[in-house]
Amino acid sequence: MHPRIKQALLALEAERGIRILYACESGSRAWGFPSPDSDYDVRFLYCYPPAWYLRLDEGPDTLNFPVNDELDLAGWELRKALRLLRGSNAVLFEWLQSPIVYHEAPGFRLQIAPLLPPTFNPKAGLHHYLGQLRRGVEEELIGEEVRLKRLFYALRSALAARWIRERHSLPPMEFAPLRELLPAALQSTVDKLLTQKAAANEKTTVARPAALVAFLAEEFTAGQAAREALPVVRTAEKLTTTLDDLLQGWLSSVQ
Repeated sequence: MHPRIKQALLALEAERGIRILYACESGSRAWGFPSPDSDYDVRFLYCYPPAWYLRLDEGPDTLNFPVNDELDLAGWELRKALRLLRGSNAVLFEWLQSPIVYHEAPGFRLQIAPLLPPTFNPKAGLHHYLGQLRRGVEEELIGEEVRLKRLFYALRSALAARWIRERHSLPPMEFAPLRELLPAALQSTVDKLLTQKAAANEKTTVARPAALVAFLAEEFTAGQAAREALPVVRTAEKLTTTLDDLLQGWLSSVQ
């Protein structure tokens, strides 16, 4: 799939008149718990030639495509991405930490990496992961049988929320370091479920693991309480000039 992904990105550049600066895996394959039939969730950041930005009206800043033979492609325009970085967008933070990179303009992530800690807002990050966790706790994990995929989505969100709550720092994208926060009594349960998921399809269900689901509910409650106490961090607003310079630098490279 990797050569096919790279070819798809090259075709996009030619068809859309864009330059792709960064492309990565964003889903379960990057998180560390894919199923054999998991899609390839490719997310990318791109820019247009400078003239595109010199118009009265802003153009579309997102590219989305239907899932095609396990390939799910979507991207954000660079100016949109930098605005989202300034706003502490949790999804963008994940993309920029992905362990699977399909394409990168030389030095792109190296320039952005130092900006991740100062733009990270713990309150915004906690709000994002609690929103993901709420869906699992209140809707998807309440039956006697639950989808294995959704169980891991909820667990990863719970651990990311706990990371923010306890460490007040940007949580890692990958599941392995997040597992450090999982109670020891639940580690063997998660090991067994990971083994099952590695051989399961996206729709596989398992008997609801009561202790693990109870942990998720507890983390949701604890996260809600912590969210109210966290301060709103506004240091990212001071980085606008730095982000402007970054935007202009990358645009000048595509003239």
